[in-house]
Formats: sequence, C-alpha cells, structure tokens
Amino acid sequence: MTLPRNPTRAVRIGSVVIGAHHPIAVQSMTATRTQDIDATVEQVQALCQAGADVVRIAVDSTADALALAEIRRQVSANLSVDLQENYRLAEQVAPHVDKIRYNPGHLYHHQRDKPWQDKVRYLAAVAREHDCAIRIGVNCGSVDPAHKSRYEPQDSISPMLDSAWEHCELLDAIEGTRYCVSLKDSDPTNVIEANRRFAERRPEVPLHLGVTEAGMPPDGIIKTRIALEQLISVGIGDTIRVSLTVPNWRKAEEILVGRQILADIAAGRVRSVVKRDANSLNLISCPSCSRVENEAFIDLAQRVQEMTQYARQHALTIAVMGCRVNGPGETDDADLGLWCGPNFVNLKRAGQLVGAFSYDEILPRLRAELDDLIASRAAG
Repeated sequence: MTLPRNPTRAVRIGSVVIGAHHPIAVQSMTATRTQDIDATVEQVQALCQAGADVVRIAVDSTADALALAEIRRQVSANLSVDLQENYRLAEQVAPHVDKIRYNPGHLYHHQRDKPWQDKVRYLAAVAREHDCAIRIGVNCGSVDPAHKSRYEPQDSISPMLDSAWEHCELLDAIEGTRYCVSLKDSDPTNVIEANRRFAERRPEVPLHLGVTEAGMPPDGIIKTRIALEQLISVGIGDTIRVSLTVPNWRKAEEILVGRQILADIAAGRVRSVVKRDANSLNLISCPSCSRVENEAFIDLAQRVQEMTQYARQHALTIAVMGCRVNGPGETDDADLGLWCGPNFVNLKRAGQLVGAFSYDEILPRLRAELDDLIASRAAG
C-alpha cells in the first residue's frame, strides 16, 4: 500500500523493494519449530496466502539451518532469517534467504573477546556474497549492555538509538550493504518516540515497525495500532509486523490486522485517539513463534489474562515470555514476570527470581504475588 513517506534509500528483499516511496511491506514470522519442515512450509504458505510480503524464520542451530535449506526448496516466499544468539550461523543460512536479521544486543553471546565490529563485518560480507539484505533489529529487552550502562535505568530509548546509529555507521562504511533498521519496545509510546528520533537523524534509512510482545487480542492490536498510526501517518515506516500471542493456526490474523491498519491509515481512519490507559494493568506477552520452548505458554498467557481481570485498575506490568531470548530482559523490567521454559516457569518480581514452578503451579503462585504487590502498594 502506497502512503506518503519521507525519502529513503531503496532496499531490496528478494522480490520486494522497501523505502524510496515503495509500498509498505507486511512481514510475519513462523511459529512452528523450524526443524518440523512440513509444518513450517505449510505455515509459510499460509502466511503468504494471507498477504505476507516477507516471512521470517528463526534459526538457532545447525539442525535448524539444515531444515531451512529444505524449506527454501519447497517455498517461493521472500524469506528472512532471525539468527538468534549465534551470528556464526550466517554462512549456513544466507544461501537460502533474502534477508538476515541480527540483534546488536546478542552479538556478545558468542566469542565475547571478539570485537562486535568484526562480527558485523563478517555478517555484511556473507550478506553481500549471497545477495541478502540485513536488518539491524534493536529490541528493548536485549539492548547492548555497553550502551545500556551509560543511561539511567528508566531511559530505555537512548541506548537503543545509540546502538542503532552505531551499527548504521559501520554498515555505511562497508560498500554494497543493503540494510534497514527496527527499534522495538512493548510500550507503543516508546516505539513512537524511538522511531521518530531515529528518522529525524537518519531519514534515508528504511524502518521496520512493530510493537514487540504486544500481547493478546484485542489489547495487542490496540497497542500496535497506536504505534503504527502515529508513525506511518507522518511518513515513518517501510515494513511492519503485527506480533500477537495467538495459537499457531491463527498466525495469519497478524497479517490481516496489519493490512487493515494500513488500509485505515490510507483512508484517514485513524483510531488511536482512544489511548490505552497508562494507569491500568499492562499485560505484555511475546508472539507465538518458533522460539517458544513449550506451547503451553500460549494457553498460560490466556489464563493469566483471564485471572488478572480483577486487578485491571492497578498500574502494574505483568510480562509473560515464551523463551530464553526475550524472557530474561522483558521479565526484569516488569513488576511480575513469567519466563516460560520447556518444563518450568520462572517467576520474577521486580527483576528478582521468586522461583521456578510447573505450569500447573504457576497461576496460583502468580496470584499470590500479585495480591501481595497490590497490598504492599496500598500500604504505601
């Protein structure tokens, strides 16, 4: 969908071109396990049929990379790969995808003594060799510690921007690198502010927009709509993704929601005048994706939403995360956080671990902690 935007450089992702006044592209991400080739192929095809321009697949191991090669043989979609924490997998996956996404905050996980600049130069070389675009994917829950330490804890935007600008400057110096940037947060107001500040300084760089861990419908749709409407309406944004906590068979809804939001903006039907109440309970949960280590996470998130209805008038944040990638950071920033593993759920309160509980035990324990937190605040 073509909407008026600021001039940007053009970046090709397979058969899709973003930036430079090209139509806004819609991206999605598979929620199946990458090594389940049949299920992943089926989901890629379903997402494309629903209108996805680019489909992202997570790769976390050599086995995932081998599966990706077979998936590529069976689908014609524009594929993006999420390298997770192991940037060294780039050589194995680049021949099979059109875009490589890396997170600056995860580059330090492997080969910690190696400068991040060398790692990015390696990624850029691999991308150029295999004609791939790159996305610098900066996420509020996993910001590069070197940048995070320079700012007050309540300032989550400045470290993200510093990291993004730093990586842009390095990629600019590497001839032939095609790249875009994303700056994502679970709070739509932070997404708006971060992307506005980035676009003001680097208006030529294409931006991928989204609210990470937006949560379940309808709240997740409302949060996403607020951010996308406020940014796209003023000419910021070249690709979008809607991230909802829904079962695998409902993943196509993310595409439909994204297309509807774009259509509404183009028609002038901007709805975000109705803002989310900042003085009420804020439930964030990551989207269902292939990183989820136990699919019971999705059901748990829905049960948490139902159980916490009695606390809706309290200004608290509860995070329900489904994997080790986003779990630690996002639950640290919440009043109460659930980081779901394969067999147990780690419960945190104000960033401190309360304990690990089974999926059957966690809900009553969460309620006890929530009641105690409400009582403590009421007592001053």
